[in-house]
Amino acid sequence: MKNEFLRPRTAVTQKLTLGCRILDRLLHGGVPCDSITEIVAESGTGKTQLSLQLLLAAQLPVSHGGLDGASLYLHSEFPFPIRRLFQLSLVYRSQFPHDPLEKIFVEPLHSADNLLDVLPRLDSMVPKLNIRIIVIDSIAALFRGEFENTPLELKRRSCMFFKISSKLRCLGHKFQLPIVITNQVVDVIEPSNSWIGNPMPFITSGRRVSAALGLSWANCVNTRLFMWRQVEKTVEAETETVKTRRFIRVDFAPHLPNSSMEFQIRRDGVFGIEELPISFNGSASC
Repeated sequence: MKNEFLRPRTAVTQKLTLGCRILDRLLHGGVPCDSITEIVAESGTGKTQLSLQLLLAAQLPVSHGGLDGASLYLHSEFPFPIRRLFQLSLVYRSQFPHDPLEKIFVEPLHSADNLLDVLPRLDSMVPKLNIRIIVIDSIAALFRGEFENTPLELKRRSCMFFKISSKLRCLGHKFQLPIVITNQVVDVIEPSNSWIGNPMPFITSGRRVSAALGLSWANCVNTRLFMWRQVEKTVEAETETVKTRRFIRVDFAPHLPNSSMEFQIRRDGVFGIEELPISFNGSASC
């Protein structure tokens, strides 16, 4: 009995549902609180739509996988996707006694310095408004064109990465929040041997890409999810049919294996597709 009390106990990390039980299965229950989760994808793949879905899912009661609170959406991509958010909110209206849009707080961001000015205000804003998730969409847009490609400027940029991520980690830990950040991709033209020690490139829409902001930023997040598109062409009876399939994979995470699944974007949200047999050995292949 004495040894039982001395044995350290493992804390169970609360998780937020993605709004789909199949996608939740990929993440072993959902997006973890007290952690920074990054969603990387090229434009039009679904990263913003999944982010909007998380804003709504956070309002669900804990018994339904939610966090029973409000959401904060910091956006640097314009225009703000209000029409799509309204469309998704219709799915959740029957589950709440209130309009779900009333509990989504939105703040525009115009630069990395702007974000650093906003973050200290969240120490009082989060408990006051019962905010249970912070989403930044997207981090790459804040650094677009602001820094030159010189050693001094790259060092200054890395320092800003660490300042931003450090403050976000403190907020996530203090209030037990999931922090979700979207990121863009950049094309890779270097030979593969130049990537030793760096994150492996991905394939999307026939392009060889990597997450924007490089290795310095990759070290600032706990979990990286990569979404990609695969275009398939078939010809039947002299008629060409083009089909776009979408996939999401766990690129790295301290608590998850590298795994993936297919998903689809519907009018009522982003949903995983059951039983996709796909495996990886290092980097994505399409």
